[in-house]
Amino acid sequence: MQEIIDATELFVKQELAGAEGGHDWWHIYRVWQQSRHIASKEQVDMLVVELAALLHDIADSKFHNGDEQVGPAKAEAFLQTQPVPQHIIDHVVSIIKHISFKGGHNNGGFYSPELAVVQDADRLDALGAVGIARAFNYGGFKNRALYDPAITPQLNMTKEEYKHSAAPTINHFYEKLLLLKDRMNTETGKMLAEERHAFMEAYLAQFYKEWNGEV
Repeated sequence: MQEIIDATELFVKQELAGAEGGHDWWHIYRVWQQSRHIASKEQVDMLVVELAALLHDIADSKFHNGDEQVGPAKAEAFLQTQPVPQHIIDHVVSIIKHISFKGGHNNGGFYSPELAVVQDADRLDALGAVGIARAFNYGGFKNRALYDPAITPQLNMTKEEYKHSAAPTINHFYEKLLLLKDRMNTETGKMLAEERHAFMEAYLAQFYKEWNGEV
């Protein structure tokens, strides 16, 4: 098992060299470590959890013209080169297909305890101090405004509207980040999300105070 994990780690590092800072190897590393932590308290297949965590963003659709098949296909092609049983490969690919938030429109069609673990770990990395840093890093990467009081958050976007939104980064807090706490799957994930959620609320309060020039 360890040889497979080591080979996967090397593959991901190579594939994501030079990736946008919020979706690079270090994002994968954090999700991988959080997945292992959460999984230690759950009844799950650890090989599935680790492979899915390592490969979940191997080709994020945001960076491939919105094509949601590139990531699962690339992950499957890599796993086919490893001594991994087909049922494990199928499970990992299913997790990759169903892990993303996508405006809250990726909720059905597949579930497993392993998906629950990796999804919680991925969502935790969108919360707290690192989540804030990732949001603004991606906003800068897309040349988006920090904040525009005239552009209000849209809470009922379709999947396509969410995918193509170019709203200011602050809007993303309301359209996704602040919603994640109540969408966690595991008890460990829920507990960890509470603290990070509270940190983001405190950050937003300070942001608006400074934005408005208050002293």
